Amino acid sequence: MAGTGPMNNSATPPADPHPAIKFEKVRIGFEEGDILRGVSFEVQKQETLVLLGETGTGKTLSLKLAAGLLRPSEGNILVLGRNVSSMTERDLLAFRRQMGFVFQEGALFDSMTVGDNVAYRLIEDGVKDEEIEPRVLEVLRFVELEHTMDLFPSELSGGMRRRVSIARALINQPPIVLYDSPTAGLDPVTSQTIITLILRLRDVYGVTALLATQRLQDGFALANFRFDAAAKRVVHNVSNGNAAGAAKMQATRFLVLREGGVYFEGGQEELVNTNDEYLKRFLV
Repeated sequence: MAGTGPMNNSATPPADPHPAIKFEKVRIGFEEGDILRGVSFEVQKQETLVLLGETGTGKTLSLKLAAGLLRPSEGNILVLGRNVSSMTERDLLAFRRQMGFVFQEGALFDSMTVGDNVAYRLIEDGVKDEEIEPRVLEVLRFVELEHTMDLFPSELSGGMRRRVSIARALINQPPIVLYDSPTAGLDPVTSQTIITLILRLRDVYGVTALLATQRLQDGFALANFRFDAAAKRVVHNVSNGNAAGAAKMQATRFLVLREGGVYFEGGQEELVNTNDEYLKRFLV
């Protein structure tokens, strides 16, 4: 793994007929009523699906369901071909190693250093002490924060805490990362840094992403740009008339939740050219 970055994933996915994530008629509600009412969708491997919707439509809820943190009242949720909605808690704990979760507020432990926050899952898994520090340094180097190892979260800016959260999500080299409003509350420059990290994970390491946000511009950035590993920078995502380029253009799709269901699902061009008055509100 040394010298290849924090992920072992190659750009070519293993032969597997299953989508990375699949929701089948998922229903879940609380005392105030159902939030999701029979929602179905799929996320293919190496794809980024951007979840959009007004507050309370179930975006974050969908991430928690995919991670097995909540169970649906009805329906099934399959991740990498496994039904997480029927797993035992013990099996879920082991299976979650294949998923990274980036919470909106970072959700770091205030009493732990950055290094200990990132190492937390490795320590829980009983990884040998001599293996932990190199792996922590590797993922912190990926997010350009290796110099913060001994700092506490309170000593970091909001953007830095978000990047530490991404590093922690990557520590087990998961093929899937779930992002909950990863740029919310951040300034434009810091937001671009976060988007660049997400692009790099998708385009260099083949990481699948389910990303909840109210910032449509984040979704457009993911659809319109890609990370060029050779140039080590973000470049405009143009197909130049070739099939490989066209395939890359399809790496990001959008799904809009409304009133408990899927209101829209499709690519950027369909969304931008819509005549639907409700969808147009997201484009303003």
